[in-house]
Amino acid sequence: MTEKELKHRTKQFALRVISLVDALPSTTAGRAIGSQLVRSGTSVGANYRAACRGRSRAEFVSKLGTVEEEADESAYWMELVVEGSLLPQDRVLPLHQEADELTAIFASSIKSARRKPSE
Repeated sequence: MTEKELKHRTKQFALRVISLVDALPSTTAGRAIGSQLVRSGTSVGANYRAACRGRSRAEFVSKLGTVEEEADESAYWMELVVEGSLLPQDRVLPLHQEADELTAIFASSIKSARRKPSE
């Protein structure tokens, strides 16, 4: 997957997260979890863009670590949405799967970047 494709994919992820959060109930739990989910879900793309502008391989790898963490955190909040019965599982599952895929992509990218010889 190219940098451009990943930028697009992470932005689409953020937009889908925003849509999901908008569907949450306006309860204390819905607002609290929604706030956390929108923060982590939108952070994935923002931090990936920052990683792409990294000034060194170490900075790139570090920022990718943040991207991986935010994608995984997003999956966690989605699990709470389902397990807390805030939205039905079928509404959340496709986006949760995308969070898992993004987590795996960035974990793999980190390993590859660490193995790559210095330029």
